[in-house]
Amino acid sequence: MGWVTARTPLIFQSKVLCLSLLYLLTTLPLSLYVSFSQTGCLFRSPPPTPKSKLFSYPSSYGEHKYALPTARSKCTSPVLFSEYRVAFEEIRDLISNLSLASSSSSPVLRYQRGRGNSFAGNFSTLRRKYFFNHSDDRVAIPCGFFKEFPIREYDRLAMEKCNGVVVASAIFGDHDKIRQPKGLGAQTLEAVCFFMFIDEPTLRTLTFHNILSDGEKEVNKIGAWRIVRVPSRELPYENPAMNGVIPKHLTHRLFPNSKFSIWLDAKMQLTVDPLLLVHSLLISKDAGMAISKHPFNVHTMEEAMATARWKKWGDVESLRLQMETYCENGLQPWSPSKLPYPTDVPDTALIIRKHGLASNLFSCLLFNELEAFNPRDQLAFAYVRDLMSPKLKINMFEVEVFEHVAVEYRHNIKHEGGGQVVTKMASSRDITGSKCEGYLLKMWGESNE
Repeated sequence: MGWVTARTPLIFQSKVLCLSLLYLLTTLPLSLYVSFSQTGCLFRSPPPTPKSKLFSYPSSYGEHKYALPTARSKCTSPVLFSEYRVAFEEIRDLISNLSLASSSSSPVLRYQRGRGNSFAGNFSTLRRKYFFNHSDDRVAIPCGFFKEFPIREYDRLAMEKCNGVVVASAIFGDHDKIRQPKGLGAQTLEAVCFFMFIDEPTLRTLTFHNILSDGEKEVNKIGAWRIVRVPSRELPYENPAMNGVIPKHLTHRLFPNSKFSIWLDAKMQLTVDPLLLVHSLLISKDAGMAISKHPFNVHTMEEAMATARWKKWGDVESLRLQMETYCENGLQPWSPSKLPYPTDVPDTALIIRKHGLASNLFSCLLFNELEAFNPRDQLAFAYVRDLMSPKLKINMFEVEVFEHVAVEYRHNIKHEGGGQVVTKMASSRDITGSKCEGYLLKMWGESNE
């Protein structure tokens, strides 16, 4: 009878190999969790989600067609998002404290009233600049509404009742689709107001797809969004984009009792709870505004050139006049002396605000520039920010963060005669005598100053 010898398999005879396998088995679950649950932006944990789906669109509407791809998969400057419950309770308490403060003798921004021949008063450059230095709280600031912005009374009352966080968006000219926010916590729909402004062309598309009825006196909701219908013939501007910047930059006027707001271009879809955005990008940074840096441009003039090159605004001569006006009145290219502002050009598709004196002043001054020139708000951003007083503390976060908290979709329209415009690169020989000569030489590194 022979002996049976039990031998250890070769794979387990090496101590180094065994330790390597043990390390792999213990770290793999953690690495998978980090990869899939945090996506580079350091979410601690997802919030508890509502039990039911917000809204089901008919297949003909195509809510999620034409998403734009993003090139950045990780955050180089990650943001730590707090637990949902922590953010919810801190914002609730802060709103309560701010409500008490607003009823006391805290300084507030006063607005000019009356009627004019334009929505924002059509003031001259010198008159607009006069209000940049707000050293006297008794001085009333021009801030739109010199012409009516047509809102039905029961919509207006609902907007005034929103006294916490409001998320606002707008579709004028049927340029986009209504997209539902994702990643909402269980109590967010009760704590946050969602308002979408639309005009008649947009309403016609929604009624065609049986998403909305065309009843004049109905309160309309589409998922999370309360729909505010404004008659196209009564809007103050002929340009839909200019009408769109009224709720975009005068949110604090349309929602006078709200303490925080998130503006979202209709081409965007939120993928992170708005309470987490307010808490992590605004409150934890002690900022009055949070906005993403532009993915490519740093100087205002770079953005102006891109605006002309890609026909984002067709009147190139008016763009030149705008930049000459700003250069003459103190606009400088970005440099380290402007820190802590890391750039002069933001991406304004997502704007998070704490409604306070400096933030509201900035919004009013910026809107006045938009009416004076065009709705391309990135062109006036640094001009107003750098020259206004009191200064506004802005958290200009990395574009990778922006791409992790929202998804961008293509506009729902086709432009005629598109395509790249052939342009000649400017040089120092071409700008002699221009009011922006000094600006451009500094930007190109050719200045002797």
